[in-house]
Amino acid sequence: MKRYYIALLISMLCGFTYAQITLDNPSFEDTPKDATNPIGWKGCGPYTTPDILPGKNEFGEPIWDVTHKPVDGKTYIGLITREDNTQEYIGQKLSTTLLKNDCYLFNVDVARSPYYAGYNTAVRLRIWGGTNSCEKTELLYESDAVEHYEWKKYEILFFPKQDYDYIIFEATYVKGTIWPYRGNLLMDNASAIRVCDRASLE
Repeated sequence: MKRYYIALLISMLCGFTYAQITLDNPSFEDTPKDATNPIGWKGCGPYTTPDILPGKNEFGEPIWDVTHKPVDGKTYIGLITREDNTQEYIGQKLSTTLLKNDCYLFNVDVARSPYYAGYNTAVRLRIWGGTNSCEKTELLYESDAVEHYEWKKYEILFFPKQDYDYIIFEATYVKGTIWPYRGNLLMDNASAIRVCDRASLE
């Protein structure tokens, strides 16, 4: 009987692990530095130079004037948009493929810094699925404008229309923007992507 319960527990744990897609370095941990990709993440698009924050520059001042404390670990990532219509986005290959029409759920902590060396305006978070590195194939999620300065946990629910091996996080302008502008987005503490029950959401 004891062996039966042990086998049952192992089976449950294996099933729980299988039902999750893990991210490499989900809290964007690395040595604080500007214009640097955290370990496990690839900068995408023209002039994508994410910042690993918080930290100090050579003059002992906060990098880009950003002083938020991390939600998890020691660092987080900052992405910006620019007035030349360039938007920063980063991505990575997932541990397991996102499957067409399946239900997925995860969360990530998001904030805006009131000061970011002039890149201070609110932007939105977009999340894409891709079949290749940095390829924005399908928009899986987009937030409203991130106006808040405090960290907030965003619950991300999506249903891919095809299979994807890559995920991309992008900072983008608010809807209705006519002229590109300088803005920022902070992210930390992304969870594993969990397979959810579509029927339970109806």
